[in-house]
Amino acid sequence: MRALVTGGGGFLGGAIVRQLRARDDPVRSISRKQYPELQTLGVEQRSGDLADAATVADAVAGCEVVFHVAAKAGIWGSADEFWRANVVGTRNVLTACRKHGVRRLVFTSSPSVIGSGHDIEGGSESLPYPRRYTAHYPRTKAIAEAEVLAANGPELATVALRPHLIWGPGDPHLIPRLIARAKAGRLRQVGDGSNRVDVTYIDNAAAAHLLAADRLAPGSPIAGRAYFISQGEPVALWPFINRVLELAGAPRVTRRIPAGVAYVAGGVLEAVYGLLRISSEPPMTRFLAQQLSTSHWFDISAARRDLGYEPTISIEEGFQRLAAWLRGPSAAGLTIVAPAAPDYDR
Repeated sequence: MRALVTGGGGFLGGAIVRQLRARDDPVRSISRKQYPELQTLGVEQRSGDLADAATVADAVAGCEVVFHVAAKAGIWGSADEFWRANVVGTRNVLTACRKHGVRRLVFTSSPSVIGSGHDIEGGSESLPYPRRYTAHYPRTKAIAEAEVLAANGPELATVALRPHLIWGPGDPHLIPRLIARAKAGRLRQVGDGSNRVDVTYIDNAAAAHLLAADRLAPGSPIAGRAYFISQGEPVALWPFINRVLELAGAPRVTRRIPAGVAYVAGGVLEAVYGLLRISSEPPMTRFLAQQLSTSHWFDISAARRDLGYEPTISIEEGFQRLAAWLRGPSAAGLTIVAPAAPDYDR
């Protein structure tokens, strides 16, 4: 199948591209810049902003399936930036799919779209969207996901996947940030450390997308539905983080801050940064405090049943692969500085 991957140069998008090319599927990518590694894989690359309808329509033309992976992620930024990337960009993808007769759209969503700020343990896809959000990212992703699922019909089949905390070799976001903060002495455990969360190894997350695309068609059982994706075994968050830090030669997290204090501090910092129009990311936000202190893990039995999904790379094997990557030259710069805010190429 001829596939378009939005954000094909990003962490998850790149993994999806590699798996598509491994089975000789022709792939086109649209990202904000060109990537030499995609050229090496024989990927047709388009550059542009997903908020530009004409650019998106041109990229979609001639494709049989679209993997809409690109998004603006993060805990800080202007509402307009998140809206343009996550809502306007998704609307443009939907419009382009209809215009060019694309029959299948796999949308990368996030479990944060149903996050309430409270513990979620074994949650299913029946959980509703909350009435309020504490960050622009989950709010705009929820709007986009709802519109994607509502667009499902006899001409265009849509499905949304919600992979949780994607990690592994090549991660340009989560792992570098953890390492940088730990080495700077700025990483604190939030809460009592008993919270458990889902994680998803990068290759498992990518494989779920291909499985969904292969089973998706107008009228198919998965059309118009959302699915949680993870390892299927929640981990204790802070021991998991400390294991990553140990592999990177960074100091373990030993200092703690109560969850309530972190939440209040996050609210104050958001107000101050907003009032002073500071563009850099605050050290704490309400959304981040909730993510770091609460349990959020989900039942993936629906993905196993309907997609045939099974996490083939275990957490332990993932750690071994991560350790090898962290020892390699490609990761040598990870511990120097914290990365910039994520862009649209996820």
